[in-house]
Amino acid sequence: QVQLLESGGGLVQAGDSLTLSCAVSGRTFSSYAMGWFRQAPGEEREFVSRISPSGLSTFYADSVKGRFTISKDAAKNTLYLQMNSLKPEDTAVYYCAADKDAFRTTYTSIWTYDYWGQGTQVTVSS
Repeated sequence: QVQLLESGGGLVQAGDSLTLSCAVSGRTFSSYAMGWFRQAPGEEREFVSRISPSGLSTFYADSVKGRFTISKDAAKNTLYLQMNSLKPEDTAVYYCAADKDAFRTTYTSIWTYDYWGQGTQVTVSS
């Protein structure tokens, strides 16, 4: 059983930084691709970022490219999302997710991912 637990959300002002964490249980961390998604009120859940099992390949949505950085610590079985220069439009519940197929070439759909965390709220005030 794979379990994902996000933390680190909160209320910040525009321009601030925040780092989200996702603790991953099980032996999946070294073999699964990991991703971050977000869902704003009334909106569909959208792709934010993805990282390969090795951590060498990373992918970002255009809306966060240059501001957000995804990373992982294999020793701690933890996934991170460093968010800089936050904007009010970044306000959402952020979810981490695990994909058993680490080598797929399309990865922005929620249906791509096999396991999900419960989410952590990020609110950015203007």
